[in-house]
Amino acid sequence: MTIDQSFYIGYISKSRGLKGELQLFFEFEEYAALDLDIIFIEIDNKLVPFFVDQIKLHNNSTAYVSFEDVDHIDKAQPLVRKKMYLPLEKMPERDPNDFRYTDLVGYLVIDEVEGELGEITEVQEMPQQFIATIAMEEKEVLFPLNEDLIVGIDQEEEVIVVKLPEGLIAMYLEQ
Repeated sequence: MTIDQSFYIGYISKSRGLKGELQLFFEFEEYAALDLDIIFIEIDNKLVPFFVDQIKLHNNSTAYVSFEDVDHIDKAQPLVRKKMYLPLEKMPERDPNDFRYTDLVGYLVIDEVEGELGEITEVQEMPQQFIATIAMEEKEVLFPLNEDLIVGIDQEEEVIVVKLPEGLIAMYLEQ
C-alpha cells in the first residue's frame, strides 16, 4: 500500500513502559470511529503494517496500543514520532452536510477589499480557533477562520469570501 492509497490519522508520540506499549496521538478528528486492527506506519517512506494486539482509546485524542511482535521497549522506540495511516477504504463515512473548516483546503480565498488572495494550502486547529494558510508572493499568509471574518462559502465553486482586518495581508508581504 502507498501513501496515496491511504489517509493520515496521527503519529506515535512516545513509548510507555518496558513491554513495547506505545502512545498514539490522533490528528484525525473522529478517531473513535476508526477500525484500528491494522495500523500502517511510515518507515523510510514506506507504509509498514502493524497488527494491533490491544488498544485503549482516551478522550484527549490519544490511545495506548500494543502491537503484535513489538514486545520490548527496544522494538517500540524506533517507532516513536512515526506517522500512522489507514487504507482509504477504512475512512469513516461522513454526512454530506457535515462541513468543517478543514474541508476548506484547496478553496480559493477572495477578500472583499484585497480581491483574490490564493488557495488555502493548510488549515490548522489551534486551541482557540482554526488558522488558514495561503501562499502569496512566495510567502505564507495566515489568517483566522471564524464567523466574524467569513462573508460566505461557496462549496460548489470552492470559494471562500472573507473580510480580513485592514493591514493583515500587507503585514505578511512587507516582511
